[in-house]
Amino acid sequence: MTEDNFVDYVSLNLRSGNGGRGSSHLRREKFVAKGGPDGGDGGNGGDIIFRGDANIWTLYTFKFKKHFKAGHGGDGGRNKRTGKKGKDIIIKVPLGTTIIEKKSDKLLAEITENNKEIVLLRGGLGGRGNCYFKSPTNRTPRYSQKGISGEEMIITLELKILADVGLVGFPNAGKSTLLASITSAKPKVGDYEFTTLKPNLGIVEYKDFKTFVVADIPGIIEGASSGKGLGHFFLRHVERNSILLFLISAEHNIHNRFLILRDEMLKFNPELLDKKFIVVISKIDLIEVSKRSLFLDKVNKEFKSTSVIALSSVINLGLDTLKDKLWKVLNSAQIE
Repeated sequence: MTEDNFVDYVSLNLRSGNGGRGSSHLRREKFVAKGGPDGGDGGNGGDIIFRGDANIWTLYTFKFKKHFKAGHGGDGGRNKRTGKKGKDIIIKVPLGTTIIEKKSDKLLAEITENNKEIVLLRGGLGGRGNCYFKSPTNRTPRYSQKGISGEEMIITLELKILADVGLVGFPNAGKSTLLASITSAKPKVGDYEFTTLKPNLGIVEYKDFKTFVVADIPGIIEGASSGKGLGHFFLRHVERNSILLFLISAEHNIHNRFLILRDEMLKFNPELLDKKFIVVISKIDLIEVSKRSLFLDKVNKEFKSTSVIALSSVINLGLDTLKDKLWKVLNSAQIE
């Protein structure tokens, strides 16, 4: 998945099908003087159905198709024949998609399981044929019902990336470089802020054919929770990650930047602070070898009980240690 075709926010116009009209047919046969009513019911309209698909990672296809209309139910026929049901529309979306009614901003559904289906809009019911209205006092009803109209709605689809590990940090902290170093992903890398404007996903191949998914979240800056630097768009992708990896460059005050990132998450969604997390220092190669021990001792004292991992994607230092730690945390109940 490339950054160019990643789309995580779209609006769609939906309409389910109308129910078919019931038939008011009267039976006419040779030698049957009073055949009576035999009109069938109309068919139900088609539904609008959403289905989770683990093979889709983006809402990109909806850039080109934004209107979806289910089929109308067929009309009832003679001999009590029921009209054909309208064709359902099945819309496949990536896991982690939330469906929101645009008018009321109400959350309608969340799709997090593969092949899980949600009927969002039901088709209108088919109208009753005249056969339904036959009674002892009305042996030959000559009327039937119209079908009920389908539903119409404008919705918003929001994709929140489902990944085992989310890379969180300031712009230019080395997140994309790290993702490229531990996975086969090829994110855009540059020595300037906001190189990454969309999340990138990569799969880490661990020991004994084990794997886990890592998401590179675009850089977060102070004030992101209130929308600065498009932060409110980026932060929502953190909500579905199992572990948060705070990546902070050795060029900066590690503890201070960690507190800023945590504060932005607290303001955006306090529940994010309940997630497991790991603190990682990137670009440790920028610190002279003779000074690294003293530098790390100072950082560890500031973090107290939280262990800190130092690495360099450029010289391939600490990457295996990080993979081991991530796998251990993913499979443990608590962070050590």
